[in-house]
Amino acid sequence: MRLLLVEDTTELARWLQKALTQAGFVVDWVADGLAADHLLQSEHYELVVLDLSLPRLDGLEVLARLRKRGQSLPVMLLTARGDLQDRVRGLNQGADDYLSKPFDLVELEARIRALLRRSHGQQSQTQVLGELVLFEQGYFHLQDKPLALTPRESSVLTTLMQRRGRLVSRQQLYEQTFTLADEASLESIELYVHRVRKKLAGSNVAIVTLRGLGYSLECQPCG
Repeated sequence: MRLLLVEDTTELARWLQKALTQAGFVVDWVADGLAADHLLQSEHYELVVLDLSLPRLDGLEVLARLRKRGQSLPVMLLTARGDLQDRVRGLNQGADDYLSKPFDLVELEARIRALLRRSHGQQSQTQVLGELVLFEQGYFHLQDKPLALTPRESSVLTTLMQRRGRLVSRQQLYEQTFTLADEASLESIELYVHRVRKKLAGSNVAIVTLRGLGYSLECQPCG
């Protein structure tokens, strides 16, 4: 799942980006509000982790512009501010949750996953398709055994699992697998689809290619 992290403290941002990447997310990072506003207009993200105190454009203004454009993706506020009014203003302007610094990384990850689950209309913490299970913590089991995946393979399979039974274009998979800093072509997504398909072999779950359109994760057959 592709996230945008907006945080101007470099050390904290790099730590968060690394930790969230290890947790299975694809994370773009920018350090000011104006850059965040531009990316939110040109790129597709599943969620924004947004600091309130930002240069060039305040986090609350980034949030206000986002909602004014009609974009409904979840927003998690991060703030060192102790003023209750700032948090209330953020929630009133359309933020979905907030954490005050310092915070526990485990709690941040749990809240992010809860927001993503809610945004996709999912109530259960686990998702099941045939012999494939995606757990709340972001790891997979196949036929009751852990499924070993690289971070990018996990991003591909998670994106397909979140949209199981539906068409996912190659562009959508690319956007959820690579950050803006990655040097990769659109065609490179085919390599990771191929690798994931091989790891699903022998189960009743498969990636179906719809030529010229994209891919779909299907259970064949599921009774």
